[in-house]
This record gives sequence, structure tokens and C-alpha cells, in this order.
Amino acid sequence: MKSIAYVVAGLAALGIMVSLIMSPPSETAAPESAASATSLTSVAADVPAEPLAEAGSMTLEVPGMHCQFACFPKVKETLEGAEGVSEVVLAEQPDPNALTVKKVIVQYDAGFDVGKALASLKQNGFEASPQL
Repeated sequence: MKSIAYVVAGLAALGIMVSLIMSPPSETAAPESAASATSLTSVAADVPAEPLAEAGSMTLEVPGMHCQFACFPKVKETLEGAEGVSEVVLAEQPDPNALTVKKVIVQYDAGFDVGKALASLKQNGFEASPQL
């Protein structure tokens, strides 16, 4: 009798998995992407059109960075490849075992082009917004 119950439970679980995989994306995804598009549009307005004339630092929020072991090294490599970037560090995390603050601090030299750096991040799958 127990084996019949296990088979029925397994088939039910399989049916649920198949229905989740085959179902179309939910309607809640559209408002999020619309909000992202709006925030990226406003970010584009905040990004300087010209390379920065003076050295300094800036914080970039990278919401697509989900872990500090695979994502952060890729973000760091991408940004350090941009002309004028001297160092990229992960923002301080309250819990060293979890990435909860999805920000990086970029130290840059004169001539750093924020727009090009953000474009290279986007090309590598990471959207970012500067906090100048």
C-alpha cells in the first residue's frame, strides 16, 4: 500500500514540474522589466557623456551580481578591463558568507568613461547603475 502512495506522489510531483516548465511566463514579469527599463533610462541620464576629468571613486550598484565567488570576479574583471580603472572592490558585506549588498567600489583615474564601463558590464550580462 505504501508503494502505491509513493508512486502516486511521484507522478503528482512529476506532473507539477512539467506544468511549471511548460507554462508561459507570468504577467508579473512584465512590470518588473518595465521598471528596469525605466530605471535604466534614468540611469543613462545620470551617466556623464564625457570621460571623467579627475581621478576618484564611485559606487556601482550591480543587481545582477548574485554571488561573490563567480559573479563578482566577472564584474571585477570586466570593470578592471575598462580604460582608467585602477581597482574594483566589493562593497562591505554584513555577512561574509552571503552577497547581500550588490555594489562594487570603482577607483578610477582621469579619463575614465563611465558609459563605456557600463556598456561592457551590460555586454557581459550585468546591468549596473552608478551612484556618483
